[in-house]
This record gives sequence, structure tokens and C-alpha cells, in this order.
Amino acid sequence: MKKTLSIIALSVIGFGLVSCKKETTETTNSSGISADSTAAPTQDSLTAPAVSGDSATAGAPVSNQPTTSVALSESNFDFGKIKKGDKVNHVYEITNTGKNPLVISEVKPGCGCTAPEFTKDPILPGKKGQITLSFDSSSFDAGMVNKYADVFANVEKAPIKLTFTANIQN
Repeated sequence: MKKTLSIIALSVIGFGLVSCKKETTETTNSSGISADSTAAPTQDSLTAPAVSGDSATAGAPVSNQPTTSVALSESNFDFGKIKKGDKVNHVYEITNTGKNPLVISEVKPGCGCTAPEFTKDPILPGKKGQITLSFDSSSFDAGMVNKYADVFANVEKAPIKLTFTANIQN
């Protein structure tokens, strides 16, 4: 039993280390962005639909905070053309549109090439917070890449999925 767990743990770690190598595309699902959105978010979006409710979904960090709703300035960003090895970042603005404080418990990127920073203090109703995603393109070959990060907070449709794209040039 102990040997099996060790093999599984090593497999997960190994997969995490190689998941960013020479990857050119990654499909994202926008179902976490809004309650009734079925289309992928566009860069043209000025405001993402509000999201509200309870974060007790399978696999999500459980929050004991009362739920609230949020609006994003955008849920997808295009870095455009960047050189291989560039480190770029983008700030996503999140507004608490509900009646309870918004608590972001975790921002979990889909890959080790993306590092998150976010407002850790509760965001009061009507106030704004920030989520910054930093992307390191050094382990990618030339071409388009699509990446994401899941935002876990005290909202119904958690996680909220933030995405970005970049066209890596040699």
C-alpha cells in the first residue's frame, strides 16, 4: 500500500514538472466564469457576468464564509506576441457586487509556468481587488499558448476561471 502511494505521488509530481514543456495549446472550459455562459470568454468583454453563491463544489477548497457575487473587468487576456523567455504579467480586476465580504481563498494556476498574486484581505461589498497572473514563457517553443488559473472564493460557481493567451516568438 505504501509503495503504491509513493508511485502515485511521484507520478503526480513528474506530470507537474513536464506539463509545461513544449506545450502549445491547452483547452479551457469557461463554465466557471458565469452562471449561464456557454461560450468562451472574449478579449472584447468589458465586464464578465456576475457570479454568485456557494463554493462547496467537488474538489474546491471549502469556505465557511457567507457567499457573495462578483464581476470581473475581463476573464481572458491576450498578451499578443512575446519573445521566448519573456516573463509577463496581467492584472485582472474583481469587484464584489454582493452583500457579503468577498474572500479569495486560493488562486490555482493550471501550470507551473504561471504564478498568481491576489488580494488576500476580504474585499468589502462595492470594492475592488486584484488577481495578477505572471507567465514565464522560457519553457515553450514558438507558437500560441493558452493558459488558465482557477480562482476559489466564497461564490456559487467556484472556481472562477481566468485565461490568457500568448503568441511566443523565437
